[in-house]
Amino acid sequence: MQFDMRSLPMATRYKIINSTITPRPIAWITTRSEAGIINAAPYSFFNAVGTEPPLIVLGLLKEPASRGLKNTATNIIATGEFVVNLVCEADADKMNQCSVDTPADVSEIDYAGIAVEPSVLVAPPRIATSPVSFECRKVAALDIGSFQTVMIGEIVMTHIQDEFISDRERVYLDTPAMKLIGRTHGSGWYVRNSDSFQMERPRYDPSRLAGGEDATDE
Repeated sequence: MQFDMRSLPMATRYKIINSTITPRPIAWITTRSEAGIINAAPYSFFNAVGTEPPLIVLGLLKEPASRGLKNTATNIIATGEFVVNLVCEADADKMNQCSVDTPADVSEIDYAGIAVEPSVLVAPPRIATSPVSFECRKVAALDIGSFQTVMIGEIVMTHIQDEFISDRERVYLDTPAMKLIGRTHGSGWYVRNSDSFQMERPRYDPSRLAGGEDATDE
């Protein structure tokens, strides 16, 4: 079956993307409003897009009815700063509590009972229990279409809990021990980052094109 994404309603496009591009890491974003209110909200339209400079991208959907910016996007555009906190399994419930529609003058930090620590280079705090936190500054905010803002941020400071650094000198990280979770298909579904396998990157083998004994149809 084929889907012409140009002609589908937004809700159907969302369902297709949300159910197929999985698992998605979760950016548990902390921001500070111009009034000083700390906002914390989870977003799964998130990933790394570069290392020179180190860049992340966020897909921040707007309010469905008003098409206005949500608190996270409003705060980032106003202040240019935010923190992306990765989510471990132990923080799943508190992260989920931050997905409720709280009023703009209510801090999800207080609502969900979240412990925070000061950041180094940006004003918004980082979530203390997060295995990894990225302090970020806005590079660009792009309104592409009427329902979303694509936010590109530069990571200016990274915090990694000491227990997940297996070799400080070579910066070897014990990622499985972080027990990160991600979003998967459908409403309310998550995945644990604990079932993995390894494949070494192969070298180019011209015999695969020559019809030799080692060539396969795969």
